[in-house]
Amino acid sequence: MPPIISISNLTKTYASGLKALDRVDLEIERGEIFALLGPNGAGKTTLINIMCGIVTPSTGVLTADGHDIQKDYRAARAKIGLVPQELYTDAFEAVWATVSFSRGLFGLPPNPAYIEQVLKDLSLWEKRKDRIMTLSGGMKRRTMIAKALAHEPQILFLDEPTAGVDVELRRGMWALMRRLRENGMTIILTTHYIEEAEEMADRVGVINKGKLILAQEKTALMRKLGKKQLTLQLQSPIAALSRELAELGMTLQGQGSELVYHFDSSDEGISIPALLARISGLGIGYKDIHTHKSSLEDIFVGLVSEQARAWLPPASAPTNNSPALPDRPQDGVRP
Repeated sequence: MPPIISISNLTKTYASGLKALDRVDLEIERGEIFALLGPNGAGKTTLINIMCGIVTPSTGVLTADGHDIQKDYRAARAKIGLVPQELYTDAFEAVWATVSFSRGLFGLPPNPAYIEQVLKDLSLWEKRKDRIMTLSGGMKRRTMIAKALAHEPQILFLDEPTAGVDVELRRGMWALMRRLRENGMTIILTTHYIEEAEEMADRVGVINKGKLILAQEKTALMRKLGKKQLTLQLQSPIAALSRELAELGMTLQGQGSELVYHFDSSDEGISIPALLARISGLGIGYKDIHTHKSSLEDIFVGLVSEQARAWLPPASAPTNNSPALPDRPQDGVRP
């Protein structure tokens, strides 16, 4: 089955000279939750805006369910629901009216039964007659999702869907995303909450400085790039590593009170019992053992830091101290 989103050689350079996206290639499969991670200014929102036809790319081809987003904009956009980070809606409209109006914008006939089901799925049915201005922040965000679903799209873009909401509501939003995916929806989300991607995503993409560093299945990514750390709390501090400990790959931390060993999660040749036996054989006693496995956040920080180091100029080169450009410049926006 062909991917529902296909992106090839996508670039975006704004009139200011900012290269927001640099040769992005990406395919998103039907029915998956794809999380796009990246620091501020990485190009996440620019990429989503191009996917949704809001911003025009400089080069490249993007299709949504087989429709070219530039050549066949209306057909492509009809497949897409977008929930932006900002809450854009008429504060004086009632929930039912604003959701129904969004359906009409796509030229679809009224379907009260469908709108009713959407509002019930989003726990908005009891609020259907309330004005938007009277809703809580969480309910307003749910209303934005209802508006995005009103025209029955196959693809849902969520730009920072849980930004500024409390933990309880965030978990409720996660449950909602799972239900939508179970009903066949393809979901692409950007998030600053790494645990959100770790909890929800089938695949993860990491973007930085306009480049897509990787796009990989989440568990495979954590298995491939994850690290494990074994920490031994010593009974008595030692002043320095012996040659034998250094050969074992140990490091000394905690002012000599901890021995630390790092190894790859995927390395099946590591025998921790044998390692501990070697340490005990050297006459080193320990009173406690701690293990830590890299989270998706650890992997993300490592990837972004590694790319940032690669972009640093040589020590002899002058540095650019100009202020950072914004993540979402306004030139080139589709009217």
